[in-house]
Amino acid sequence: MEIPFEKGLSGHSDADALAHAVTDALLGAAGLEDIGHYFPDTDERYMEADSIELLRKVCELVGDSWSVANVDAVVICERPKIRDHRDAMRRNLADALGVEPSRVSVRGTTTERLGFAGRGEGIAAQAVCLLQER
Repeated sequence: MEIPFEKGLSGHSDADALAHAVTDALLGAAGLEDIGHYFPDTDERYMEADSIELLRKVCELVGDSWSVANVDAVVICERPKIRDHRDAMRRNLADALGVEPSRVSVRGTTTERLGFAGRGEGIAAQAVCLLQER
């Protein structure tokens, strides 16, 4: 989803920091390689790729052995504020993960104007994922 704001994000794919963090959390929980291993930024096939679609592909990769119990994610930025967009973000991630939105938590936090995120030069995201054996 796109949040209206005067600045945008730039990256090899669509630069969706939150979806990338959730994808890496899912891969890590399954004991697999990181997102760059499966979707390298040196591969033109992933130029401007939809990060939610990449998350869906990773769900297929781990889905034979694991199911998602829950995901907890935080977006780190001063602006834009995500509180008004959290529910839609949760639904989008839950849909890609194939779980109920109640299993996905999305929160926002700031760095109190410290570092690149605090200066408004970018955003960061972190996520953890708990998997259950099928």
